[in-house]
Amino acid sequence: MHELEQILSEVAGYYPAADIPLVRRAYQFAAAAHDGQTRKSGDPYVTHPLAVARIIAELKLDVASVCAGLLHDCVEDTSATVDQLGEIFGKEIAFLVDGVTKLGKLPYSTREEQQAENFRKMLLAMARDIRVILVKLCDRLDNMRSLEHLPPEKQERIAAETMQIYAPLANRLGIQWVKVELEDLAFKYTNPGEYEQLAADVAKTRAERLEYIHAVEKLIQAEMEAGGVPCEVMGRAKHLWSIYQKMRRTQRPFEDIHDSIGFRVITDTQMHCYQALGVSHQKWTPLPGRFKDYIALPKPNLYQSLHTAVIGPRGERIEIQIRTREMNLVAEHGIAAHWKYKEGKLVVDEDDKKFAWLRQLMESQKELRDPTEFLESVKIDLFGDEVYVFTPGGDVKALPKGSCPIDFAYAVHSSIGDHCSGARVNGMIVPLRYQLRNGDTIEIITSPNQKPNKDWLKLVKTARARTKIRWLLRQEQRDKAVVLGTDLIDKALRKHNTTLSRAEKQLQHAARELKTMNVDELIIQVGYGKITAQQVLEKALPELDDKDPEKKLKPESMLKTLLRKVTRRTSSSGIKVAGEEDILVRFAKCCSPLPGDPIHGFITRGRGVTVHRRDCDKGLDLDPERRIEVEWDGHGNAQHEVAIQVLCADKPGLLAHISQSFTDQGVNISQA
Repeated sequence: MHELEQILSEVAGYYPAADIPLVRRAYQFAAAAHDGQTRKSGDPYVTHPLAVARIIAELKLDVASVCAGLLHDCVEDTSATVDQLGEIFGKEIAFLVDGVTKLGKLPYSTREEQQAENFRKMLLAMARDIRVILVKLCDRLDNMRSLEHLPPEKQERIAAETMQIYAPLANRLGIQWVKVELEDLAFKYTNPGEYEQLAADVAKTRAERLEYIHAVEKLIQAEMEAGGVPCEVMGRAKHLWSIYQKMRRTQRPFEDIHDSIGFRVITDTQMHCYQALGVSHQKWTPLPGRFKDYIALPKPNLYQSLHTAVIGPRGERIEIQIRTREMNLVAEHGIAAHWKYKEGKLVVDEDDKKFAWLRQLMESQKELRDPTEFLESVKIDLFGDEVYVFTPGGDVKALPKGSCPIDFAYAVHSSIGDHCSGARVNGMIVPLRYQLRNGDTIEIITSPNQKPNKDWLKLVKTARARTKIRWLLRQEQRDKAVVLGTDLIDKALRKHNTTLSRAEKQLQHAARELKTMNVDELIIQVGYGKITAQQVLEKALPELDDKDPEKKLKPESMLKTLLRKVTRRTSSSGIKVAGEEDILVRFAKCCSPLPGDPIHGFITRGRGVTVHRRDCDKGLDLDPERRIEVEWDGHGNAQHEVAIQVLCADKPGLLAHISQSFTDQGVNISQA
């Protein structure tokens, strides 16, 4: 009960009008619901909801959020229901609890698919009420703090999920202290060896660093006061994950990382911020390319600050962040610092720009049905550094580092992205592969004849662009399949004096027999080559079998005749053609199928059978009468050409080293 009283005291401190009895009732309900349950640590289970509620109170969230923190596991781990919570505590609290509750035991094929669907559910709830994700982040933080009690494989899986999803989400929401703690806790389990070594290295120099931090704090304070800037100065060492990333990025050991200490200058006004920057650069030499003005160009999570790096006292590189007190509150608490209260209720302006990135995130995922693909797209949008670029009208667009003009075009509008044919950057024509830089002004050139192609997927970085391009390419492929399937079925029906429109009922019967949803889907499957027109004919007009039993064998007989005419040889291709292994096989250069890929074959005059991937556009356009089923036999010893992209740091002898690596693996380089 002592923990509960601390929470109640904290809530009453930042919100005197809070409904304290409601929080007490939520605790009593949770304690009763979890009675007899224990954590892996052996502690009573209710200690976890209490810890989550405590973190929520540290973020200074409203009473509904605190209650949701206390109740968040009741639906998932006890007999309580969302409806029951709604009746007792109101719909608002019930919605928050439901938002963080995992989906029930549905028949997912993999753990990853289940994780993706749970995350999709949470994001959809978060789009309606941002407090859902804040409660979930607090839940995840407490779980990470007690992760040591779980088996190693669970530790690694949960830590990886935290690093890939929840830490980036905390960063997007601007809650820096939560992001930092999640990253360091996850680092401990994803890279235990590196974590222990780095923690030991940092501990060795702790006393020396603390002495340096205190000395430089006083020095900066004195310089700022002499320059007429009222401020507080706070020094801090960078967190372990941040130092590790720098070591990995620069390929340097810990001893050579000289800017692992940062200082914050907290002042009164925006004008004082720029004054403080001037004082810093006048006293110490600034490092080129390290200045960033996030006051003039705030991050999407509304973070504002001036960043600079200088050669400080004793010749050490130090980072300095300069911001006002209000900016510092936002930097630490992020979106949670923007709550407004009116008559005891949280008020959120739906048009508030701090939610724009979330709305865009959900908008760009609408077309994604595959849950794993959805999760991967979200990770792309959450992760990584950003560049800030301008429209010709001066509007700022934040895009992931490495984005190209196509990403920018889709960020402006889907139709502009679909018809993007070129771009001008700072008045100069650039190729679509150009990587955008901070401060670029981009003008997109469009053409009504331009449409996305597969090569665009190799260029774009944003989930929005990738999703739109994939959707259009699939739609185009589907349209081709509709035309081809319609043509094949119609030709087959006309040979028996009927047409698609006249045989609609028979085709509906065929669709049911062939286990497709409807006639439209049946046509598409024929177009894709997954069902033949002859199979449709047999199901739609079964009476033909009695009148002319040879008709059923006609297509197969025709293919056998064609196969007899093609060149044969002792096969080493690893491909069976209509069950035969001695057919000359060529692999199409347009799609370069590899063992395991879904494939189909096309009989070519005098050149055997050409094998295409099933999703190859050129394969769809070939004569369907020459299409033949092929399969990998699993015993072939053929070598296949495949394009390999190698990303590495440049150094002397690099090409020789790469070539030797391929040779060691028995790989022959045919073209470079």
